[in-house]
Amino acid sequence: MDQGKIKSFWSRPEGITGAIFLGVAAIGLIYLFATTVSIGLWLLTSTAGQLTLLLSLGTLVFLAIDGTSRALASYIFKSAMRWITNFFVQTDPIGVLKNYVRSLQENLRKMNRQIAKLRGQMHRLKEMIINNRKEIEDNMAFAQEAKQNNQTAQVVLKSRKAGRLQESNLKLEDFYKKMEILYRILAKMYENTSILAEDIEDQVKIKEQERIALTAGHSAMQAAMKVIRGDKDQKELFDMALEAMAEDVSGKVGELERFMSISENFMQSIDLQNGIFEEEGLKMLEKWESEGISLILGSDKEKIIAQTWTDEEILDLKHPAPEAQQTAKSTNQYDSFFD
Repeated sequence: MDQGKIKSFWSRPEGITGAIFLGVAAIGLIYLFATTVSIGLWLLTSTAGQLTLLLSLGTLVFLAIDGTSRALASYIFKSAMRWITNFFVQTDPIGVLKNYVRSLQENLRKMNRQIAKLRGQMHRLKEMIINNRKEIEDNMAFAQEAKQNNQTAQVVLKSRKAGRLQESNLKLEDFYKKMEILYRILAKMYENTSILAEDIEDQVKIKEQERIALTAGHSAMQAAMKVIRGDKDQKELFDMALEAMAEDVSGKVGELERFMSISENFMQSIDLQNGIFEEEGLKMLEKWESEGISLILGSDKEKIIAQTWTDEEILDLKHPAPEAQQTAKSTNQYDSFFD
């Protein structure tokens, strides 16, 4: 398991609970000693108070020096904070991953609708470009005929109209390329996300059973004894691998939802009937294009963008690319998290 993918205790929900608990405890002690003078006097002047103070300081020093005791105290504290946090937040990694699967499946349905809507808009835009080309040819033919008949006014009129249509078509063709990039990326994201959802679902089914088996032979006392011996708690390691997996999935779900929002804004900015394309939608797409490697697409992101502008592969909207089917021999992308 990649150590860089493991979140520390303090960066997880139970860590936040622990920080709040320690903060409240510290404030409470300060307030108690500041407002109750008799306690301070008792600790400093009486024999029992001095013994209590010495025992407390001795315990703190011992925990600071003895690694095993410190590890045990840390384990007890973390377990308590995790137990408290479970009342408010879903910290079970299996439950978190199941929620991500449901989210991915819902996003796949939304993405499918977006792809269908975008394909329809691209068909209409392509038709506009083709009709403009035909009208350009007709106007140029009229202008040529008018020139032969010495109809100067008609030559100027038809030539200017053809020029305006040509200028409009250049803008439309450039915009069509942007739509093509969006279509290719959405199609590839749909393909990769389908596999991602399947991988997570398969892992959850397997790891849920493994976790049940681990939990059945696991107790707080056994875990504490392992900590005292300096051994690793296998259940904790297993949960850390699940949490690292959940963290990776979280990033991919976040990227997917962000790009879907960008594509939706882009499509809402298009008014083909009136030939209006708002700049904001284009800027959002261009900003995403200029950002780093995609978590979902990987190196395919740059290839897709370059492919559109170089025309290495002509996009056929009548025959969309088939959905990727994961074969039985395909490896699960999250197997390495549990090595």
